[in-house]
Amino acid sequence: MSRILKHVGIIMDGNGRWAQVRGLPRYEGHRRGVEKVKEIISAALRLKINVITFYAFSIENWQRPKKEVDIIMELLQNHLKREINNFISQGIRFKMIGNRSLIPDNILFVIEEAEKATANCKQLLAQFAISYSGRDEIIRAVKKALQQHIEPEKFNEDTMNSFLDTAEIPEPDLIIRTSGEQRLSNFLIWQSAYSEFYFTQTLWPDFTDDEFTEAILDFQKRQRRFGKVSEFART
Repeated sequence: MSRILKHVGIIMDGNGRWAQVRGLPRYEGHRRGVEKVKEIISAALRLKINVITFYAFSIENWQRPKKEVDIIMELLQNHLKREINNFISQGIRFKMIGNRSLIPDNILFVIEEAEKATANCKQLLAQFAISYSGRDEIIRAVKKALQQHIEPEKFNEDTMNSFLDTAEIPEPDLIIRTSGEQRLSNFLIWQSAYSEFYFTQTLWPDFTDDEFTEAILDFQKRQRRFGKVSEFART
């Protein structure tokens, strides 16, 4: 599988609704959502996937009520502190993509410490999109290119890729979105040009190892042409 599918992106949606239908506060949905990340990382290791990217917190999410944002940041901070040794023992490299200038210093410190501690891990790259927006990422990449005075005629897709948060990371083969919504919501919009999509009605806290495997198997059945004519059509 790893030779065919290298990178899976996941838009983790439905934490709030999961809590609401159970008469629980929204933070309980976020807490269960964080626990689910650990399960899916274990599944990715088992399936020998190279990279998994979780859409954890968008730039737009900063506009949510302060109490909810604070709870999410606290859950993130505690999860990283708790899991860092597990990441290292399992060979999981942690990386954040997103706009770091918007993240509180105490949270950013924990994030960057986790990145340093797992920098040499090779089994799986677990990327977390935090304070992330695909459009913001593109704007930041263009600004970096302008600062380096790259000549317009030398600016191409490879140049653009080198300035993105995901530089040197393979583009996502498959993007999974939970909760029934069918949109990217500003997630990896440059990188997902030829990604396959898998949408499920399952709310993120209910998403299981089995359904993750089902999504991977569904991907295996698809024929990816990247704009070309398929082998079957030529024969």
